[in-house]
Amino acid sequence: MSTAPITWVKLSACGVFALLLGGCQSTREWLQAEGYPPVFVDGFEAGCSSGRQAAGGLDDFRKDVPRYLATRLYAQGWDDGFRQCQARLNSQVEREWGDEDWRDREWRAHVDQAMAKALRPN
Repeated sequence: MSTAPITWVKLSACGVFALLLGGCQSTREWLQAEGYPPVFVDGFEAGCSSGRQAAGGLDDFRKDVPRYLATRLYAQGWDDGFRQCQARLNSQVEREWGDEDWRDREWRAHVDQAMAKALRPN
């Protein structure tokens, strides 16, 4: 009965360790380790760069059009990479804008309270 919590802790520690270790891998290394073929990985990397660029990032738009048209796996990798990386960057930008909106509302509330206090008769 006492081994269940210990097992759970060990599994949790292993999971955290795996996440930390996975953070050191490049996208290419991770995809290849997951069993994706190199042609898919090439397409994913190009599509990811293009997706970040389309979302306003500083990456380059990269697409090997002849390869995209001729190789289904490259096209699938490119499409997947584009959608995922564009969505990730868009989400990050929206979160940052939300943080700025929160700061703006806080500042506006502070100004309104200070103005009300200043205009209140003694």
